[in-house]
Amino acid sequence: MLRLTSGFNLKGSNAAASAASLTLLLPIRQGFRSPAALQALEAHIDAEERGQEKPRLVLYNYPSLAGAFAALFAHLYHSALNLSCLVLPFSSVEPLRVADFRFIGIQTCYMLDFIGPKNFAGELAKIIPRVIAFDHRLCTLSRIANMANHPSNLELRIDTRKNSARASLHYFSEKFSEDKSSIRGHESLLKLEEQARVEKMISYMEDADLRRWELAGIKEFGIGIRETRTKLNTLTNPHVFKQLLELDADDLIAKGNSYITTRLDAANNLLARPFKIRLGRGLYGECLAIRADGNAELSHEIAMELGSRSAAAGLRPIGAVIFMQRGNLKMCLRTNDSSTDTSEIAKAFGGGGKPGSSSFIIRMDEYNEWTKVNSH
Repeated sequence: MLRLTSGFNLKGSNAAASAASLTLLLPIRQGFRSPAALQALEAHIDAEERGQEKPRLVLYNYPSLAGAFAALFAHLYHSALNLSCLVLPFSSVEPLRVADFRFIGIQTCYMLDFIGPKNFAGELAKIIPRVIAFDHRLCTLSRIANMANHPSNLELRIDTRKNSARASLHYFSEKFSEDKSSIRGHESLLKLEEQARVEKMISYMEDADLRRWELAGIKEFGIGIRETRTKLNTLTNPHVFKQLLELDADDLIAKGNSYITTRLDAANNLLARPFKIRLGRGLYGECLAIRADGNAELSHEIAMELGSRSAAAGLRPIGAVIFMQRGNLKMCLRTNDSSTDTSEIAKAFGGGGKPGSSSFIIRMDEYNEWTKVNSH
């Protein structure tokens, strides 16, 4: 495993420009640069005009779990110190633009688990006095190596040895320790009963983010957490931080195990009813197949097992799974045999893929010709 510098910081020489106190007419766009996000920014223009304290801005990578947890720690820090803080998701689907922040007077911006497209961070630092970005990806290191003329107020914390969630927890915990003398009733950023649970969650996220895949149950954890990723938007889910604090890695692993068991049971039920098909009306030989309408998500596992059974039955070592998809009949071919190329069949019928995994749409009349072998 390649390890690069921990806590990598990069600063330049340009001073940040002062934000003007002007009202920005923000266009309403569809996509993730949503009306809700733009309206939240507009609200800070109003706050400035009323003489209220200008909040700090937290942008977090969405739908990254590490980004959401990093935002959680920023939220806990600012809440404990009673500091105004605007937290917004940042999505590459329809990203916020530097111009969206030009006239809102933000003093500090945290970019959590990303540095933005192109020179987004550098451009943002030209209009916001202090910008601090966290990331853990190797590709980010290569990107910043080619960046030039960094504003002096841009701080890039790129650490490939720990993910952005852990780096953010350390950062905001240290800041909290420095400031907590003025706070009563707060000993640490996390409550005692939360610490072990959150630490285990970070360890499992980090194991996947850094592609170590070392922890027991990491595959099951990844399956168990999938549903949570759809709830990580602070604009549509005001309870996201409370929900993140309640996540338990052991519960997610158990959920993943249950999902796998359910899939295997469903696959075994389908595998009890295989039939033979003549691939390309027999031009490509015969193999075992099943219909899996309503169970398309099981197609890979079922087809791989069918390929093995097909070879054992003296047929081609290919498994075929057929199901309806958006009104079309789709056929997926899989094989474990390195000398067999399923893609030549798929390409002959307008599909594609790789030698061991391919698919295509097949006309019903053609499919009926392939299955005639079962009526003899």
